[in-house]
Amino acid sequence: MTGSTPAPFTADDYGARMERAARSAADAGLAGLLVAPGPDMVWLTGYTPTAVTERLTVLVLIPGRDPVLVVPTLEAPDAERSPAASVITLRDWTDAKDPYAVTAALLDDHGRLGISDNTWAMHLLGLQRTLPGTSYAALTDALPMLRAVKDAAELELLAAAGAAADQTFEEIRKVPFAGRRESDVGHDLAGLLRRFGHSRVDFTIVGSGPNGANPHHEVGDRVIQPGDMVVLDFGGLKDGYGSDTTRTVHVGEPTEEERRVHDVVRAAQEAGFRAVRPGAACQEVDRAARAVIADAGYGEYFIHRTGHGIGVTTHEPPYMIEGEEQPLVPGMCFSVEPGVYLPGRFGVRIEDIVTVTADGGRRLNNTTREMVIVD
Repeated sequence: MTGSTPAPFTADDYGARMERAARSAADAGLAGLLVAPGPDMVWLTGYTPTAVTERLTVLVLIPGRDPVLVVPTLEAPDAERSPAASVITLRDWTDAKDPYAVTAALLDDHGRLGISDNTWAMHLLGLQRTLPGTSYAALTDALPMLRAVKDAAELELLAAAGAAADQTFEEIRKVPFAGRRESDVGHDLAGLLRRFGHSRVDFTIVGSGPNGANPHHEVGDRVIQPGDMVVLDFGGLKDGYGSDTTRTVHVGEPTEEERRVHDVVRAAQEAGFRAVRPGAACQEVDRAARAVIADAGYGEYFIHRTGHGIGVTTHEPPYMIEGEEQPLVPGMCFSVEPGVYLPGRFGVRIEDIVTVTADGGRRLNNTTREMVIVD
């Protein structure tokens, strides 16, 4: 592992996030927020239950009131040791009690509430049964930008995760590719991510030859051959924040067509990056990258959005896609990752994480985007 351990977020940091979330809920016309265990709870409180079970755990944020965390009694000791415990009121419930009644007592019985996307259906249905006058909106729909704008400390963590992913690429390009299975190279990628400080590896895509034409191929038992184009897309979490980068390498000398396609994707990725600026709509990033590929005659082979947000998860809003008119704001972080996928032949994708600055964008991945030749 490289680099120093970052300072942990404090109770005050989490308190400010919860206050901002409650205020955003009010601005969106919501009576409050209900947050189940998962990325939103981690971002708001730093708390992850030791076990996520059928027992209800939920953070209740009501504008103008102190945050309340409803937890099973057997989880209360862990919750009391969580980073935000000093700024949260705990309400524990035993197995003899109805957790929905405990939660309902904190809510407006006719309010519209935002609820985190990963809430179990049984818990949402239990709340609806207890409070039939309430209605609910998924947080992705109601507050899609809740975690989108990162503060300085978060940006530092994302930059460190990006640098670790860059170190991983610099090392993986040195290993043998030809004659080894995709899964072997994927295992190398996972080990390198951990070596450079990742606590969790979310994906290691190794798409060689025709497999590279499937954007989410991941890895298989195909033996990589001389002459293969190989898409390498990998990332995970380092100190709680995500990395995600893609580079496409070639085993031995590429053909003229392979170089041309790689150059088109590299130019598209640069155009997408150049489109990043405060006030620009997310779709403008997608349009800029897509136009380069379409003009080169490969438009039908760019089959996914240009990018996605990243933070405490490796995929989250905002999304760089046609129709997304959300304006870019300094502090947003997202991928710019155009690609061309020629069925049955090969694929090329180049991806950096980019953050919006006061006057443009800054890449958090800085390895070469030129064609890299591997053995």
